[in-house]
Amino acid sequence: MNSTSTPAVAVRGVTKRYGAVAALTGIDLDIKQGEIVCLLGPNGSGKTTLIRLLTGFLNPDDGVLQVAGFDVQQQPMQARQCIGYAPESAPMYRHMRVGEFLAFMARLRQVPAHKVHQAVDRVAEQLELTDKLQAPVPTLSRGYRQRVCIAQALLHEPQLLILDEPSNGLDPRQIIEMRHLIRSLAKKHTVLMSSHILSEVAKTADRVVVLMAGKLKGERPVSPEDTDLEDWFLSLA
Repeated sequence: MNSTSTPAVAVRGVTKRYGAVAALTGIDLDIKQGEIVCLLGPNGSGKTTLIRLLTGFLNPDDGVLQVAGFDVQQQPMQARQCIGYAPESAPMYRHMRVGEFLAFMARLRQVPAHKVHQAVDRVAEQLELTDKLQAPVPTLSRGYRQRVCIAQALLHEPQLLILDEPSNGLDPRQIIEMRHLIRSLAKKHTVLMSSHILSEVAKTADRVVVLMAGKLKGERPVSPEDTDLEDWFLSLA
């Protein structure tokens, strides 16, 4: 189920309703392995709902979602093992040090006991957190808390990394660092991220998918050289 021809994500005809309100309607989306895809749209567009469906926190009313070839509803355990999820505001235990928190999360992610220390060291190196492992969680800046959040999502070496608004609340320097970090992570992981920072999308993602009012309004490749992304986005409204 993990061949290079299998999409990292396949969404077919997905609809999700909250009572009489359609949060998503008939969404079709493929994400290739190794891509960085950004979900873009205003508040209430359906970005968070789609992420919650992919991570198994919600069930669709119609349609099918697959991660690495595994059906999120029919094969939830296999699909979940392929996903690393970093929410916008991850809960962290304030009484723990960074290394303790990551070791705790590794055990929750069912990393074998004899590999927990190795997994913590690996993600700390990836996220440039090695010198922060003994730091108490409450002492971290917003930027470093975001790094720890992403680190915990990588402990079990998932194929797909889902980042919910990874640059939200960061200062300009931290936003630049996060951009380079995401590009680096994409060398080993497929990345699906959500964002409302239009200027960062073209500098970070390979492709942008626009959701508005629960519908997929458009998608296109992007690059740092794009000069018309803002006009294109506004034309979809």
